[in-house]
Amino acid sequence: MISAVRDSSTPFGDGTPVDELKGWLILPALAEPHAHLDKALTAEMVPNLDGDLDGGYEAWTTAVRAGKFTHEGMVARAIQAIDLLLVHGVTAVRSHVNVGGDSGAKNVVAMQEAKSHFTGLVDIQLVALTITPLAGPEGADNRAALADAIEAGVDLVGGAPNFDTDPAGFIKTALDAATDAGLGIDLHVDETLDPSSLDVRELARQVQDRGFEHQVAASHCVSLGMQTPKVQAEVAREIAKAGIAVFPLPQTNLFLQGRELSSAIPRGLTAIRALQDAGVLVAAGADNVQDIYNQVGRSDPLETAALLVMAGHQLADDAYGMVSNDARDGLGLGRVELIPGAPADLLVINAVSPREAIADAPMSRRVYHRGELVASADQWTQIHRAV
Repeated sequence: MISAVRDSSTPFGDGTPVDELKGWLILPALAEPHAHLDKALTAEMVPNLDGDLDGGYEAWTTAVRAGKFTHEGMVARAIQAIDLLLVHGVTAVRSHVNVGGDSGAKNVVAMQEAKSHFTGLVDIQLVALTITPLAGPEGADNRAALADAIEAGVDLVGGAPNFDTDPAGFIKTALDAATDAGLGIDLHVDETLDPSSLDVRELARQVQDRGFEHQVAASHCVSLGMQTPKVQAEVAREIAKAGIAVFPLPQTNLFLQGRELSSAIPRGLTAIRALQDAGVLVAAGADNVQDIYNQVGRSDPLETAALLVMAGHQLADDAYGMVSNDARDGLGLGRVELIPGAPADLLVINAVSPREAIADAPMSRRVYHRGELVASADQWTQIHRAV
């Protein structure tokens, strides 16, 4: 916790350790509310030649069945991915982890091992991304894998109901499992430009009908952005009433969505403004990083913030909030304010404002987690002009 806030000219008592921060900007630490650490940094191993969602799924499934991924390799890549997040200023991350099908709960075991390397450095939450089908007799094996994942210690139940033939049944089954385990839920919802897909409304209704008491988040919600303003406002009010947080993921959805179109290609973003106007907590993440669903990405939420400014028409200060304090809210963590008693999770960066930090993304940074310096980076440049 932050114990005191003083003017920089005020001396500290003898023996108090002091970090010289060179007049850099002090901000709330960044948070990543939606990652896929079990897939991260595999773009060179598994290409997605089609570039779309279906192509990525087929490429990944084929690679899994071919035995391309080892436990040790997955752990090592996840550690590398978390290292990258940490050095950029992320002190909290939520990662979805594939569960079911050919993988069972093995990926969860690998991610738990990777997570163990970051005790005291990063707060890490794992979501059981349960594949379809989930409900009915045909979903028995995936439900068993979900039970194994819960036993292995995941923090939330997840999945993608719009890829199930019974989206409402998927949502009900996921909520049942989360209720029984006392866990929250974070679903991939409506990751499509098809306006007829509006499972987020079904999620909101089921959450309210059963009085679900734990965290609920809906990631993507792409099709909500394809609705009329009237429908957007109506659905946003339902989401707000249900207490659901929404996580738009601009980088990956800009990469994946609309590839079948040749003109007036949508941006693949949810209805951010309508959700905010309704009082919904909206935070943003990167989603995939250098894998079959997104070939690029720096593991830096400032990249996400820049896309929120350009593609999501957010003001820079608001965009920074969506990848820091709003994201922390979405993860159930305390907001960071420069006041005594607030969490001491801070990013100190060589910039004069959040706007400049987003624009330049300088790599001269200091990262503090729970009051301790946990990562640092320095950027050096030199221009070699002819005399």
